[in-house]
Amino acid sequence: MTEDKVTRTLVFTVFTAVLGSFQFGYDIGVINAPQQVIITHYRHVLGVPLDDRKAINSYAINSTEELPASPFLGVPTPTHWAEEEPVASASLITMFWSLSVSSFPVGGMIASFFGGLLGDQLGRIKAMLVANILSIAGALLMGFSKLGPSHILIISGRGISGLYCGLISGLVPMYIGEIAPTTLRGAIGALHQLAIVTGILISQIVGLDFILGNHELWHILLGLSAVPAVFQSLLLFFCPESPRYLYIKLDEEAKAKKSLKRLRGSDDVTNDITEMRKEREEASSEKKVSIVQLFTNSSYRQPILVALMLHMAQQFSGINGIFYYSTSIFQTAGISQPVYATIGVGAVNTLFTALSVFLVEKAGRRSLFLIGMSGMFVCAIFMSVGLVLLNKLAWMSYVSMTAIFLFVSFFEIGPGPIPWFMVAEFFSQGPRPAALAMAAFSNWTCNFIIALCFQYIADFCGPYVFFLFAGVVLAFTLFTFFKVPETKGKSFEEIAAEFRKKSASTKAPKAAVEMEFLGATETV
Repeated sequence: MTEDKVTRTLVFTVFTAVLGSFQFGYDIGVINAPQQVIITHYRHVLGVPLDDRKAINSYAINSTEELPASPFLGVPTPTHWAEEEPVASASLITMFWSLSVSSFPVGGMIASFFGGLLGDQLGRIKAMLVANILSIAGALLMGFSKLGPSHILIISGRGISGLYCGLISGLVPMYIGEIAPTTLRGAIGALHQLAIVTGILISQIVGLDFILGNHELWHILLGLSAVPAVFQSLLLFFCPESPRYLYIKLDEEAKAKKSLKRLRGSDDVTNDITEMRKEREEASSEKKVSIVQLFTNSSYRQPILVALMLHMAQQFSGINGIFYYSTSIFQTAGISQPVYATIGVGAVNTLFTALSVFLVEKAGRRSLFLIGMSGMFVCAIFMSVGLVLLNKLAWMSYVSMTAIFLFVSFFEIGPGPIPWFMVAEFFSQGPRPAALAMAAFSNWTCNFIIALCFQYIADFCGPYVFFLFAGVVLAFTLFTFFKVPETKGKSFEEIAAEFRKKSASTKAPKAAVEMEFLGATETV
């Protein structure tokens, strides 16, 4: 890694880009801390069952403002609320809360298909600016949710924020992957995940009851994501456009060189231009690569399947389940304020993601991924043993606690950050947007499946649930060992050669030529 390539322009540009990733993380974590406060507010807006009058009184005592107004009947008082408002059943409240949470990944699933397309049509910078319109709109809906039907505004705002995050999950890795020098590509690519976990940690901290996670300020907590969106929008005007986009997509070599000189801090950009020229020559044989072609073209099929498996491994590893169980385990261990222990997990999450930024160019992507998955496998076993024996041996709660922290640490060393930027490294300019869109969709879909099904799986399996995840992690570890190539410091041509080595099937000479740069059209 050469220090002279870390220019101020590169640092400024990457920082600006990953502000979008920070918003992504903030939006993921922000809904968790004020859950009970928001549910209580929903009850007041929709009407509260008679046996919940105590909750009303508690709300009135803890809140310095008047009870929320109905958009049609004005401001009710605790005394006659249940008489004038329609009664909302507990299942209705649960449904609206579930929609408030799940509308976010649904929005992400939908928009993930369009990140690459938007980036190609408008350019990477303008696409991120357009995406920020969605972020600001979603934040405003949530920020002003107390002024109207809160449940509708929050569900809508979360859905729109999900659309924004779906776009960003493709745009940011694509942009920073294209502006990074080859020797820094892994470290810079890992910053996307670092910004995400930092956003999650910040949302956990500002969501504490004595800061913003209370009855008076929860709507401000939800609307705060507009701040980095506005900040990023201003900074993007000073960022250079992706040289690869300018040179390969628009055929504007002069602008590409100008952008490269700003990013590299040098007038000699011959090597970068030469590499991009090779990419353009290969990409010129296929003006557009569709998602269908990724699976039907023999040149792309193995790389896209590996890319999807990496993202599936990230989501199906059980990381969300770890966070789900952490609070109850911390409570069992006798911690009076488990929320702070959960924030501690978030801090460990961030710390080890930062560590991976430095390790990824030294140890390599594949090696770190394997180390991370192997460590998670062992931790999942200990986590399961701790949960099974919790009632018999009290000290097993500490085994489970330790397993939580180590599991998160191993996740952020490899499986957390690496899938996002490895996909961009697998593909040249032609198929990259479609591949990133497909990978992002896979990630969001798996995220949604876990969010939807984990509670049912946990109820069915009980304390044995992490034995199941241990088996899944082991399967993905073996797949990575046999099928995933190392991409550290390699050109697209070299990565293509690695895929050929990993491929079990023999290919004809012409198919091997097609594999160069992963960019040729399929022969029929």
